[in-house]
Amino acid sequence: MAVQKIIEYNSLDSNGQISSDKYNFKLNILEDSGNYLIHRDILRHQISQKQGTVSTKTRSEVRGGGKKPWQQKGTGRARAGSSRSPLWRGGGVIFGPKPKTTHLKLNKKERNLALQTLFYNKRNNISVIGELESLITEPKTKGFCDICKNYNLDINQKILLVVSKKTIPLKLSTQNLKNVELISASNLNTLSLLKAKQILLTPLAVNDIKEIYCD
Repeated sequence: MAVQKIIEYNSLDSNGQISSDKYNFKLNILEDSGNYLIHRDILRHQISQKQGTVSTKTRSEVRGGGKKPWQQKGTGRARAGSSRSPLWRGGGVIFGPKPKTTHLKLNKKERNLALQTLFYNKRNNISVIGELESLITEPKTKGFCDICKNYNLDINQKILLVVSKKTIPLKLSTQNLKNVELISASNLNTLSLLKAKQILLTPLAVNDIKEIYCD
């Protein structure tokens, strides 16, 4: 059964101090079967990332093998009709993998419910940072590291940075940090939320999340 929960955050300014701006989320979460739904959505996300291009050749697809290696009878050897038999070296593969596409269907309402449930479970790891896009105007990794120090963020742990729109300076400033993942609010997913130890939101991203995922 879905239950509505409200979480509220104070925005942090450029110095890491709490400002007067407040942001709240009205989330519909599942108390009993929430973990199952989150697992289903993560499984759907991982399956959708598979290329599905693995392929092997059967005996009919391997080049050569048209000539009968030796006559059917009289040699004392086991009969053979092709040198590309799966029993032979250089032959085809029996029941090998072929290209395929795999999908795990999950309704849009279920996906939003899983995301909101996980978002609520991670509520203590979320911070709202005001004017983050305007703070980073040059593509410098050091500039982003200095901002993380102001907000007491540990770069050695997974950080998920959610913005309304990716800017070139912000993208270039974070791409060399292996523990920092930059994602737009419209592409937010349960797998990225689950892996993150610290989640940073911008005010514009907060509005996008409320508009896209919350009722």
